[in-house]
Amino acid sequence: MSRSAPAAPSAAPPVPAVGPAATRPLRVARRHVECADVVALDLVDPLGAPLPGWSAGAHVDVVLNAATVRQYSLCGDPADAGRWRLGVLRDAGGRGGSVALHDEVDVGSVLEVGDPRNNFALPDAPAHLLLGGGIGITPLLPMARELAAAGVPHRLLHATRSAARSPFAAEVAALGGQAHHDDADGLLDVAGLLAGLAPGTAVSCCGPEGLLAAAEAACPAHVTLHVERFAPREVETDAAADGPFEVLLRSTGAVVQVAEGQSVLDAVSRAGADVPSSCREGTCASCETEVLEGLVDHRDSILSDEERTAGTSMFLCVSRARSARLVLDL
Repeated sequence: MSRSAPAAPSAAPPVPAVGPAATRPLRVARRHVECADVVALDLVDPLGAPLPGWSAGAHVDVVLNAATVRQYSLCGDPADAGRWRLGVLRDAGGRGGSVALHDEVDVGSVLEVGDPRNNFALPDAPAHLLLGGGIGITPLLPMARELAAAGVPHRLLHATRSAARSPFAAEVAALGGQAHHDDADGLLDVAGLLAGLAPGTAVSCCGPEGLLAAAEAACPAHVTLHVERFAPREVETDAAADGPFEVLLRSTGAVVQVAEGQSVLDAVSRAGADVPSSCREGTCASCETEVLEGLVDHRDSILSDEERTAGTSMFLCVSRARSARLVLDL
């Protein structure tokens, strides 16, 4: 029988509201319907100030309220310091963020937006395949621009259900990309596509879980695969790690108890540690923290198998301990 979680002391400070450590108000300067269920939003500083620089593959947090923060890839031009562009898929079965951006946001609306972060940077390779599925084309558009400007061999391929459901189709074509529509072309042969790549090619893949899983299962040894997920993937977890454990914060020496059913993020935040957080699903990397001692039960959707085996970092919002104590660089 599992032990019940201890009650939090009444004097404990509240867990900080979700969201990035810092945001800036940005005004919607343009709203464009790309296709069914996808809109593009161009964001600018209300006073015309330049925006922070970013690199291809970066995303930002959009804060809709204290409990609703969503991540969207920047899909404009990194050389344009005057505006950021987002592509937003309306997900009626989601948690409400995309629906709000579709139904409640228009030109002139002001959104709180965090600074760019990049967990999907373009790797250094002699050749590239940029493979996007549906709205997953967004981070690949600036990648294609960057590779074209540098003269690096690459192929941009956008797989969608149909031409009518293909966001940024004109831009994909202008960048020399290729469209694949399931209704006209059949299901994409991911295994055949990857097997035919030249040795050393880097594959950057973003899209629905079916596409990412197919790419991961079929990736041959002679290419490297980099994926970005918009939603958590199913991961194998250690049931023994669901129970309580303790965390030692290196900076103060404080020992924090993490109860069953409580995240490490919530526990250390209540103890006064200032940890950035956003998605709370293990997909955005904002709460990644160095692990100095202890064994981690990784439950995120970001780390590679090699990084999980190394066990030198963890995502506090979802991962837990397989040892009685973790020592964190906090």
